[in-house]
Amino acid sequence: MPGRSRIVWPVIVLAALVSGLLAWHMAFGGLMTRLDQSLILSRHALTLEIERFRYLPAVAGEDARIRAALQIPEDRGAITAANSYLETLVQTSGATHLYLLNREGVTIAASNWNLPESFIGEDYSFRPYFKDALAQGSGAFYAIGVTTKLPGYFLSARVILSDGTQGVVVVKIDLSPLQETWSRAEQDTVVTDADGVIFLASDPDWLYRPLTSLSGEVLARLDRQQTYSGADIGAAVPLMQGALGLIRGKNNRMSASRLAVFGQGWQVLAATPVVPAAGIAGLGAALGGLVAAMGLGLAKIRRQRRALLELERHQSAMLERRVAERTAALNHEVEARRKTEAELRAAQESLIQSEKMAALGRMSTAIVHEISQPLAAMEATLLTAVMLAEAPAPEATARIETARGLVRRMQRTTKRLKSFAQKEATATEPVDLLSVIEEAMEVVHPRAKAAGIMPKLLPVPVSCKVQAGRVRLEQVLVNLLVNALDAVEGRVGAQVEVSLELSPDEARIIVADNGPGIAPEVRERVAEPFFTTKSKSEGLGLGLAISTEIIASFGGQIDLDPHEGGGLCAIVRLPRPKPEER
Repeated sequence: MPGRSRIVWPVIVLAALVSGLLAWHMAFGGLMTRLDQSLILSRHALTLEIERFRYLPAVAGEDARIRAALQIPEDRGAITAANSYLETLVQTSGATHLYLLNREGVTIAASNWNLPESFIGEDYSFRPYFKDALAQGSGAFYAIGVTTKLPGYFLSARVILSDGTQGVVVVKIDLSPLQETWSRAEQDTVVTDADGVIFLASDPDWLYRPLTSLSGEVLARLDRQQTYSGADIGAAVPLMQGALGLIRGKNNRMSASRLAVFGQGWQVLAATPVVPAAGIAGLGAALGGLVAAMGLGLAKIRRQRRALLELERHQSAMLERRVAERTAALNHEVEARRKTEAELRAAQESLIQSEKMAALGRMSTAIVHEISQPLAAMEATLLTAVMLAEAPAPEATARIETARGLVRRMQRTTKRLKSFAQKEATATEPVDLLSVIEEAMEVVHPRAKAAGIMPKLLPVPVSCKVQAGRVRLEQVLVNLLVNALDAVEGRVGAQVEVSLELSPDEARIIVADNGPGIAPEVRERVAEPFFTTKSKSEGLGLGLAISTEIIASFGGQIDLDPHEGGGLCAIVRLPRPKPEER
């Protein structure tokens, strides 16, 4: 027994050590993963905030008022016009300041021309953004303003007049709102320049501190450019601590991760305390030691009870037989339930098919109307074509083509009915939405012409393809168009508009009218079979029910929303293929 006691404690310590290391590895790995995700979001937010002002200096430099002020700086009227233009542009764009420098770097027009801290007359030729703009056409630089004493990001663009006169338009952006957003997050976030100086930080105590010690040359250059005017960068304590990626926190050590931003050496860093990970590691070590102790204790108990196992074997064998019998009974019960569920599914499918065939039978009146009208029109068209064929008449060919079109219309109708009656789902294919919309509008053209209301297809910048059935999708659009025409027929100023809107995930076909709309109390029932707000002679109440089923088979849905100007918007939503599937 004393020998066994000497073995127990080393085993427990070893188990605690291994468990603690594994817990630390997992906790620290999760911590770094969250840091990387936070970095990506922070970098994206910073990039978006800057990119929306990227082209503002170049665009402002093309304005005639800016070019006039640059060409004739002694003309007070031209300068006043440029000041007003820059002031208006700042108010509409959301930028902090916008100003114009001449070839010598002196401000001749500014958005804050009428404020005490006006830039008018200030010389900014020492700023890198001015030198880079003259040399390369554009520049960018983050610094604390020497006039306003407020930090910001400066974007510049060169302006060249026809006579060779040059100037620079500069926009200043306030990035401090990003700091307020980051301060509400769990991780501390900072942005550093190419020299490693922090100029954006969720913690105000970290602002204008270098990550590592700066050389005298770097400090001299920052002082010469007045990058951080008013901040003593040389006296600030570096934030990084060793080569382990650890930085000083307020009360503990923190781990950091970084990502590069733009091409000017900026970096986004995210840091979080490592104490929680250490606490998890300690908890894991304690748990590992406890489990090892419990395991050893259980082993001891097992040895003590080994003598009793022989007495319990008979009872165990009896229990196993009972368990086997119960397991067999359960298996039999499970098999019976499976058969019952299969029979229920078969009965459900048969009921659905029976309902579809019953609906097809109840649609007979509408089918006769749909076919008899083209037949009557075809008979009159062919009779006219025969009469015209006896004498030279160029209209005969057009009349016969009209008859052929009516025949094709009947063929499409019967094809749709045959497709609806089939039990299996119709195969789908990539379908161009714009062509389907145009074909549906051609189908309802006679109905629209009779009503005196021509549906209007709003301009579509670009079409797209979705996975659907072309004929069935056209049937849905025809049904929605006919419903819209019925709703606005006889109304003053009646309008029916069709539009196509695209988003990354779905395509929306919108049929909008300015009719009476649908009462809220019946809106939830309009898609029910045989429910209709029309008279029994006008409809069977199956159009929206069938259309909803068709769109659902394509993975989409139909929404009926009120129109802003009165009326109804019928929105067909269809999923778009993923980029890799397109």
